[in-house]
Amino acid sequence: MAYEISLQGKVALVTGASSGLGVQFAKSLSLAGATVILAARREDRLEAIKNEISSQGGKAFVLTLDVTDIPSIDHAIQIAEEIAGPIDILVNNSGVSTTQRIIDVTPNDYDYVFNTNTKGAFFVAQAVGKRMVERAKVAQKAGQELPLRIINIASVAGLKALGQISIYCMSKAAVVHMTRAMAIEWGRYGINVNAICPGYIETEINSAYWETDGGKKLIQMLPRKRVGNTKDLEGLLLLLVSSQSGFVNGSIIAADDGLAIA
Repeated sequence: MAYEISLQGKVALVTGASSGLGVQFAKSLSLAGATVILAARREDRLEAIKNEISSQGGKAFVLTLDVTDIPSIDHAIQIAEEIAGPIDILVNNSGVSTTQRIIDVTPNDYDYVFNTNTKGAFFVAQAVGKRMVERAKVAQKAGQELPLRIINIASVAGLKALGQISIYCMSKAAVVHMTRAMAIEWGRYGINVNAICPGYIETEINSAYWETDGGKKLIQMLPRKRVGNTKDLEGLLLLLVSSQSGFVNGSIIAADDGLAIA
């Protein structure tokens, strides 16, 4: 008998779903059977991805969400659940970066990165987590446990300091510790909170860079002299959001081709 992971009947919210890893995460969840809520600021991009998912037999909804607009997050999550149903899976993926030496970082640079990667990620998880906790309490009173999942997308840069992206490293290190704290607090409700720490992954945003002299030089410094592609994260994501991962909570998992230990 073939082994498979099915997310039929599950509702998954993916932030940062308009580009990069977020697009792949949304498609992977849909192919496994989940109803996907695509959340980001660029509604036109989300509509295109929704149409692509729909053309393949999946079900997706679009949610305009700016994670840096903290007062709007709770209302956005409320809308998401009204249009798609209670959220079973959160892939907390929104992220930005800047590139410069530490001595050149400005307060605006700092706020730009932290407001999205750390503050925004925290309050999205909080808004979803509140609702998950209330659902879990009701289920537990009935002698049931709901397999609820939060996946925070951190980075190998949260595990290993990398040059020229110091603020990004700091912001993702905070996400790593945030994941552990949430896992401790929410684990009793059957909410598993884990983090994926991707290494260098080629996306439509950075693909041109890998053809430059700087990009080629960086590739030669990597453990296996290659960058990954977005599908390289699919198996790990699907495992962590599935009911088969019930004993995995508070884990920080690098998917970086060995970069963190190099």
